[in-house]
Amino acid sequence: MGSPTGAAVVPSCPSLKPALFHVKPRIVHPPLLDAVRGDQTGGRDRPPVHPASMAWADCNARWTGTHPKARSDQEAGVTQEDVLRALSGVKDPELQRNIVDLGMVRDVVFDDNRVGATIVLTTAGCPLRNQIRSDAEQALASIAGGRSVEVKLDAMSCDERDALAGRLRKSDQLVQSLFGPGSRTRTIAVASGKGGVGKSTVTVNLATALAARGNAVALIDADVYGPTVPLMMGLPAVPPETHDGKMVPPEAHGVKIISMGFFLPDNEPVVWRGPMLGRAIEQFLGDVLWGSPDYLLIDLPPGTGDIALTIAQMIPGAELIVVTTPQEAAARTAIKAAKMAQMTKQRVLGVIENMAYFVCPDCGSRHHIFGRGGAFEIARLMDARLLGRIPLDEATREGGDVGAPAALDPGLPVGGAFADIARIIDEGPELRETPAPGGTET
Repeated sequence: MGSPTGAAVVPSCPSLKPALFHVKPRIVHPPLLDAVRGDQTGGRDRPPVHPASMAWADCNARWTGTHPKARSDQEAGVTQEDVLRALSGVKDPELQRNIVDLGMVRDVVFDDNRVGATIVLTTAGCPLRNQIRSDAEQALASIAGGRSVEVKLDAMSCDERDALAGRLRKSDQLVQSLFGPGSRTRTIAVASGKGGVGKSTVTVNLATALAARGNAVALIDADVYGPTVPLMMGLPAVPPETHDGKMVPPEAHGVKIISMGFFLPDNEPVVWRGPMLGRAIEQFLGDVLWGSPDYLLIDLPPGTGDIALTIAQMIPGAELIVVTTPQEAAARTAIKAAKMAQMTKQRVLGVIENMAYFVCPDCGSRHHIFGRGGAFEIARLMDARLLGRIPLDEATREGGDVGAPAALDPGLPVGGAFADIARIIDEGPELRETPAPGGTET
């Protein structure tokens, strides 16, 4: 492996990211061009030229995964900008950033017979090395115009890995400046210990109820494996538009929304490991034109996995709402989500009991189908407020299926319950109301 050649301050795509520190690509020029320029060094001392100014369409390629169109042999020769632009469409599968911005490209080659580059990996034993090489070869083949394609792999030095880690930390700082403790936005993550308790339903209805009170509300569907927010908010599953290299979040019922569901074909699963999940959440936070919302709600996946930990690390001032049903099994797992929040220094804002009871439409009596007392017990153990109890009502399911959350109608029992919870959160009372299990419940 060659020694690192230093670092240069290079702007990324316009308005997409702050200036990043890149490892200099060592440009290999054709001998003929060197002779014409009177350069006898073989290009070793010539400062590299980076793709500091890309077209909007090239920025958009980050989200669409497309590459520049292939050139024919009759067109102008390939340039170093062409090579770097093509490689900017190749993403590190775990970091989910393009390899040019990550400083992984060096030794760019472009002449009449070949195009190529060396890609430096974070580790020589990278398990994704073959995928990265294949993606790079496909990207360069699209501009080669009949030339041979050469992609070599190398490994970063310790200094280069440290520089990359520093760039990634800067992204964390950007997110914290947008949504951290010093911002005007109140970030609330909505969690559950297990699936099937209606966490996403609670999140979309709570977001709708907060917006109905005149708040600017943003919603991130961080349940990457099972994104349902677009459906429940009545939004089509199509990628959002971009502006200046950032995504414009679709809006429904006064709520700005981003979700993995916008990027997946129907019935397409997400098969990702932890680092890729974290990078997706980072992009949802930092690469979207959120403005300055009053509230940012984050619909977490069930349990206490990678995404919940990523949110806790990136937004240390985030609060947490725990959703459970009255059932003991749901409550026992929900307490784990609350305890994780405490371990990561997040405030547990309160507990919402979903499907708390069913009101008979004929006689008006309440039936506790899933038992009673679970949410009360969590609130008592966590010294948190019981924010509200949501009845089991057909209107909730019907509204979710047609993209019209029940919270839009505060006259409904469900809508009224969410309106009350939104008022409690909006007014920010510090009083803890924690009834004993079964004590005042009806």
